[in-house]
Amino acid sequence: MYLLVGLGNCGQEYKNTRHNFGFLLIDKIIARHNLILQGKKFKSDFFSGEIGGLKILALKPQTFMNLSGFAVLEAINFYKIPLQNIIILHDDIDLDFVKIKYKIGGGNGGHNGLKSIDENIGKEYARIRLGIGRPSNLNYEVSDYVLSQFSAEELKIIDKLNEKISDNFLELLKGNAQNFLNKIHL
Repeated sequence: MYLLVGLGNCGQEYKNTRHNFGFLLIDKIIARHNLILQGKKFKSDFFSGEIGGLKILALKPQTFMNLSGFAVLEAINFYKIPLQNIIILHDDIDLDFVKIKYKIGGGNGGHNGLKSIDENIGKEYARIRLGIGRPSNLNYEVSDYVLSQFSAEELKIIDKLNEKISDNFLELLKGNAQNFLNKIHL
């Protein structure tokens, strides 16, 4: 069993913000693989289903970003999911726009959602880091930037990237991270 967690902030006003890149991706994975909404559970919108015969649980925490770890902790305690079967999908200001990286463990880079997860379950889980880039205006506050809306053109690019990720996600679940990344970067 795998737990996929898309990070974002709940509420319509945050729907297409940079900080909600994780929500945008998990929504695409849910739709692409026909995961079924099971309702509100673990302080989250909770989905389940299969990808390539593998049991998948998907969460969209409704706790706001800074408290995401509580939702993740509740789910892994209930289902006894090992850390190596958890994949967190999140925005990353330190990566150029729509660049992605996959890694296991490491620091939180100042990301409050990851900080909350680290505090609740430790750091040895997998992450798909989704690049949002840094603001070009040096006077722009980071919090204002991550909470700003993607443009219509950026959303089109993100949608295409999220489709590629969703279409190739089974590679990642099977342990073929490099093959997964190669297919995304083509």
